[in-house]
Formats: sequence, structure tokens, C-alpha cells
Amino acid sequence: MRDHRGQVPGHGHRVFRAHHPGPACPRRIGGRGLGGAHRAIADRGRGGTRVTPGRLQCTRCLRPESNCICRWITPTLTEADVLILQHPLEVHQAKGSARLLHLSLSGSRLVTGEAFDPLALQNLLDTDHRVNLLLYPGDAEGCHPDPLPTEPSQIRLVVLDGTWRKSRKMLHLNPALRQLPRLALQAPPPSRYLIRKAHRPDQLSTLEATCLALQQLQKGPSVQFEPLLAAFAGFVASQRR
Repeated sequence: MRDHRGQVPGHGHRVFRAHHPGPACPRRIGGRGLGGAHRAIADRGRGGTRVTPGRLQCTRCLRPESNCICRWITPTLTEADVLILQHPLEVHQAKGSARLLHLSLSGSRLVTGEAFDPLALQNLLDTDHRVNLLLYPGDAEGCHPDPLPTEPSQIRLVVLDGTWRKSRKMLHLNPALRQLPRLALQAPPPSRYLIRKAHRPDQLSTLEATCLALQQLQKGPSVQFEPLLAAFAGFVASQRR
């Protein structure tokens, strides 16, 4: 699923709190770095200040001021919860779609890591007593005799944001993820994600794959994700200039 051309992770058995979408694009500041790419990953969604070596940075989307994506944020309501597990190497990937997805989806969480602390990961998965579905092809390792819920409001969609190689490594390093029942996309359309290389034509961006999965869970035609997908097309076009 790289970003479904990208997918998920944790780093050094640390789990960082998710960013919850904040107000409009906050003020930006410049200054010296904090010393380390992963030191400033914890997103608490209250605006605050964000410092990057020699660059002005948006405190909401965490992009350089010149590449701010806040104009593409499209508030979108979902019944299912969405937990995005992002590989650390995707955090500063300018062409990544996970942060735009997170800032647009109501009730989503974005957590960065590769090898998560088992207890912390389980706490994320146990929130609200929803049934977790991993957006990933193939079958889970565990047995799941109980029927899965049919109502999106009872489901948490777990999404891995990273390259296919990184997402496979995340599954290998986190047994709890391998045990989750899986949701595979059914006949996905061609990707609009033309700014990152795909190894197969059915590989989608994290944003596209998640929107399609949420539509699939609703079991019927839905146009609620079209504005977000249209905004994503604008984001892709802006990155190609």
C-alpha cells in the first residue's frame, strides 16, 4: 500500500500522540532545528510553534510555508474511525498524502512509528471497543470466527502509510497488526497519484485507498468522499508543477 504507494510504522518502540485537526492555517515561525528528524513528530493538534532548520513551517500541516497544503484540507465526516500508522520516513515526504487525509477526516488519528510498543499499540486498537480492520491485502494470521460488523460506526479502519516494503516490515515488527482481520480493496480504479512511482497499476495513495475502503464499508454508492478526492487531485497537480 505505498502511501498505498505508501503505508505505516513506529520507531524505537515509541508511540506518538495523534494530531487532531486544528483551526485554519496557524502562524508560521522559523528558527533552528530541534536536532533529529523524529524528535518533533508528536502532533497534539493545538497549533503551537513548529521549528525547522532555516525554514518557515506551517504548524498545522507541518510543511514548509512554500509547500503548505492547508488549502487542500477538505472536512469530511465518516462513521468509521480511521487510525493511520505512518512510517517515520513518510513524515517529511512532500508528496505524501497521509497528513492531508488525516486533517480532512473527522475522527481520524495519525500516529508515527515502525516498531510500536505492544501495550501502547493495543491501547490504540482498543479505543471505543470498535472492531479493527486492517486495510491490507491477504489474510490475517489469527482466527476470526465471529462475524465482522456490518455498520461502519462499529469499525476502526487501520491504515498503514509507507512504501510496500516498509509496510511489510511494520507488519513483521508488530504482531498485533498481523492478527487483525483485513479489508482488501475490490477492483480499485486507476490512481490519480502521478507524483510517486508505483510498482503495480492497482497501487494507490494512502488517501485514495482509504477513501475507497470507507466507501466499500458503506456498501453502496457514496459521493461524500468526492470533494476530498477532487482536492487531492488539486494537491497532486500542484506537486507536478
